[in-house]
Amino acid sequence: MRLIYFGTPAFAACSLERIVQEGYEVVAVVTAPDKPAGRGLQLRESEVKQAALRLGLPVLQPVNLKSEAFQAELRALDADLGVVIAFRMMPVAVWSMPRLGTFNLHASLLPAYRGAAPINRAIMNGEKNTGVTTFFLRHEIDTGDLLLQQETEIGPDETAGELHDRLMWMGADLVSATLKGIVDGNLQPKPQGNAEGLPAAPKIFQDDCRIDWNRSALEVHNQIRGLSPFPGAFTEWQGHGIKVYRSRMAEEASPGPGIFFRGASNRLCAGCLEGSLELLEVQPQGKKRMSASDFLNGWMK
Repeated sequence: MRLIYFGTPAFAACSLERIVQEGYEVVAVVTAPDKPAGRGLQLRESEVKQAALRLGLPVLQPVNLKSEAFQAELRALDADLGVVIAFRMMPVAVWSMPRLGTFNLHASLLPAYRGAAPINRAIMNGEKNTGVTTFFLRHEIDTGDLLLQQETEIGPDETAGELHDRLMWMGADLVSATLKGIVDGNLQPKPQGNAEGLPAAPKIFQDDCRIDWNRSALEVHNQIRGLSPFPGAFTEWQGHGIKVYRSRMAEEASPGPGIFFRGASNRLCAGCLEGSLELLEVQPQGKKRMSASDFLNGWMK
């Protein structure tokens, strides 16, 4: 089974390492071009490229996936199957090129939460369960025939970053099981079914990150943890921009939406339309992330 692997971030690097450890032949890894990053704007390699180089795998970094030269390289590899995880949109000519097609790992229980931000959106919407899914690619995004799924609970205070890491390892297990099923010939794809009425997972924009304190404490709490650690929920306090990374439900009554106050036992709290939240970790604009106690000592003396 000759595999071509497509991916960019750490979420995809984990599965790449797993399938190589299990002995699958990865004939090429396709990832994003190196990008300038940091204050020095030095070129940074994607996590998938770093993993591929450690594993001694050939790496392709096309700028244009529709390039004839790139597609000729892929054809020459004569791959049996493509695996894609956290990569950009691919033209049909690329994902249909392997003999058996290409399957994708998605961080939701499809058909729910189709789109770019399934982990964030599930937490922001207060879901109690989510999971990972493998499915064969087709033209419409995240709509192909299902292969395997695995479900997990979402903790009441779990952040998007924490859930991301759990799903990353679960995803590696599912990719491994999917490959075994395809190789053994005992995995039967099945249609996803209708997604009408199910939540979607569109890309996160700046307006999604602005905290609206005129909502319930639970809704704001879900927004904060669903955007933590990146891109981060933000608000303003006394003219200062502040990101909030962690919170939990507070027993204190709300003094009013958006009002910061000291709760019992010298805790940092903020009022919502219904109820209050304890803010556990914040970051004033231009400063480092800090605990609530540091914020209280330095900013709310």
